[in-house]
Amino acid sequence: MFVKICGMSTEDAVAAAVAAGADAVGFVFAPSPREVSAERALELSAGVPDDVLRVAVMHHPTAEHAGHVLAVLAPDWLQTDAEDLAGLDVPEDCAVLPVYRNGRPPAGPGYPARLLFEGAQSGTGKTADWSEARALAAATDVVLAGGLDADNVAEAIDTVRPWGVDVSSGVERERGLKDPAMIAEFVARVRALEDSHA
Repeated sequence: MFVKICGMSTEDAVAAAVAAGADAVGFVFAPSPREVSAERALELSAGVPDDVLRVAVMHHPTAEHAGHVLAVLAPDWLQTDAEDLAGLDVPEDCAVLPVYRNGRPPAGPGYPARLLFEGAQSGTGKTADWSEARALAAATDVVLAGGLDADNVAEAIDTVRPWGVDVSSGVERERGLKDPAMIAEFVARVRALEDSHA
């Protein structure tokens, strides 16, 4: 199960995510208590091993802002709302993770190979619509986000059957500030569930 810890803003949080065995760390480049500059994200990701993905998380960025982040950080993935992607010049070596939200299913025939599904607004701690997410997860690889924490992630996985999970506010001791112990506990709950289903 793919696990992403989003909203990295301190060295301790990044180190905790890596030590816990997370598959990806996310850096937010949008108005948020977790927002960082491209330069700060580059500093924070300096010690991230190659097998942990660095994800640039955006929301309706301008082409100029996205271009700056992509040039400075050179992330492995770019995550932003699906409708944003047509206006962005994304390098070939950067994968995209389009975001879809409650009540706004992918338009047109078929689905992207992988998408992130969450509630109407990012970073609020509000739970996404799991029934809608489950329907999507039956058709494509879904990274489930929105209101997840160590207490509900097992139920979320059992209900939705996602390809991966993404947590931000659910591992914070106060808004915008990650708690290393909560990060470790979240990842441990996911891994324990994997072991029980092995």
